[in-house]
Amino acid sequence: MHDAVAAERLGVPAIGVMTTQFVSAAELMCRVLGMPDYAFGVIDHPVSSADDASLAAMARATMDQAGTLLLNG
Repeated sequence: MHDAVAAERLGVPAIGVMTTQFVSAAELMCRVLGMPDYAFGVIDHPVSSADDASLAAMARATMDQAGTLLLNG
């Protein structure tokens, strides 16, 4: 989240992505960094033990969310 928020502050569109397990931590980080309304993508948890099909689905979900976030702010 830190890198995404830092990029946004520099005027570079960025998408943060967090797994469902860490959404509350990401929201806290956004508040701490002064961007409490920063919208980010959320994918299923866990990633580290996901099989190839699950990872592909997560990647598709991330791309769909990223498109929406970038186009709709």
